[in-house]
Amino acid sequence: MIAIGIDPGTLCGWAVLDAAGACLASGHWDLRPRRHEGGGMRYVRLRRMLSMLLEPWADADVALCYEEVRHHAGTDAAHIYGGIVAVLQAWCEEAHVPYAAVPVGTVKKHATGKGNAGKGEMVAAAVARWGGEPTEDEADALWIADAWRVGLA
Repeated sequence: MIAIGIDPGTLCGWAVLDAAGACLASGHWDLRPRRHEGGGMRYVRLRRMLSMLLEPWADADVALCYEEVRHHAGTDAAHIYGGIVAVLQAWCEEAHVPYAAVPVGTVKKHATGKGNAGKGEMVAAAVARWGGEPTEDEADALWIADAWRVGLA
């Protein structure tokens, strides 16, 4: 089973892990609307990125997991998060990819042993586990995928 982890946000982290937890690919997408684009372009761009992400594993058994956020810093952040999650769910339904959400605290506790870990701690834990230099959003996506892989979602 291939696990895709998504950290939903304007800077959207993503990661792909194999059944043993090895990182096959990871990164982040900048979903901010560009000059002369409407606000909906972030969602169009996300759909395109998800389809491109699935291409190498189209014939594999794949599942997607995203971070479930219950509290947002503001109304705009909540609306953007809701739009991103709606696109993720619709894309998964159309692509026949099973999906699940995992709460923020569960991801943090899985990664660091404490449910209120900071971004720096999440990155340090990802570096210790997978190496490299992941961004904050990429590190979160790695742990989201791993949380699904071990049955926490």
